[in-house]
Amino acid sequence: MSAQMQMIPAAKPMVGAEERAAVDRVLLSGMMAQGPEVAAFEEEFSTVVDGRHCIAVNSGTSGLHMSLVALGLKAGDEVIVPSFTFAATANSVALTGATPIFVDIDPRTFNIDPQAVEAAITPRTRAIQPVHLYGLPAAMKEIMAIAARHNLLVVEDACQAHMAAIDGKHVGAFGDAGVFSFYPTKNMTSGEGGMITTGSQEMARMSRLLRNQGMEKRYENEVVGFNTRMTDIHAAIGRVQLTKLAGWTQQRRANAKFLDENLNGVVVPFVPEGYFHVYHQYTIRTPGHDRAAFAAEMVKRGVGNGVYYPIPVHKLPSFALTFDLSQTTSATKEVLSIPVHPSLTQTDLETVVSVINSIAAAGA
Repeated sequence: MSAQMQMIPAAKPMVGAEERAAVDRVLLSGMMAQGPEVAAFEEEFSTVVDGRHCIAVNSGTSGLHMSLVALGLKAGDEVIVPSFTFAATANSVALTGATPIFVDIDPRTFNIDPQAVEAAITPRTRAIQPVHLYGLPAAMKEIMAIAARHNLLVVEDACQAHMAAIDGKHVGAFGDAGVFSFYPTKNMTSGEGGMITTGSQEMARMSRLLRNQGMEKRYENEVVGFNTRMTDIHAAIGRVQLTKLAGWTQQRRANAKFLDENLNGVVVPFVPEGYFHVYHQYTIRTPGHDRAAFAAEMVKRGVGNGVYYPIPVHKLPSFALTFDLSQTTSATKEVLSIPVHPSLTQTDLETVVSVINSIAAAGA
């Protein structure tokens, strides 16, 4: 890349004057820990999960962990998860003492394969934790039917999928619980944070207890809990970002449409009928190419990119397990996420297409 060439980043957090003003408002109020801003953020976020209860926490990982604890997962239980995901999906299971059982993905969607889920069920299976990877909903109708047949809990890892939906029903509103992340590179951010969603009043109350040392009233601890509260500073940022989420999502989808229609020589994302993809990542496959060389050449020509995820979770040193997951293995070798974020200009999009098509045609 020449000194004059501007790198088009793979992701770009969008934080402006409104977010800064919201933080200042909280600092001036003197109420910084789980106060009125958190309560307001929870109420407002419920509009994107079809009115479910919302419990704000300090990260998506905390949300996944606490959801499983609140639902009673324990040592000896098994939870079916994909291996093609971020480690937090399986970490949250292991931290409860339960065992993550890794299954393969649908190669078209990169999401957990319902047939593989059903095949992995044993008498110890207690829950399924699908991931709405890259912003595309998992096959929730099929997964919920499997869960109903086998009396299993479902916790949706929706950390990358704010506003994603199937036939108008939003992710985070299908299972016993859903969890979103507000990490800086997500489709909206609170700086750091997460949100648990549930249709159960009992589950919501237990989650609120768990995030606050097990107490609803001060010094009256009902259960052994954590300190995973969200601050009002983070909630204030999240509230501003939430007002922009719909517009940003529309722009991500428009950018993805342009990429769909103009990229050649690579496999573009597949979206099933009735699925609303929110494109946290726009992930192509590069079969027949040396992905490392392809990615390096993109950077050389000014287009950022990333590999999510290069190592299946079950093969990480933290788990080091043996599972035969051929589609997962294939995906880890071929996927490449390219810029799709809302701050891209039309010139940026045309550059991304031109660079990728040129590299693909050259057979990198």
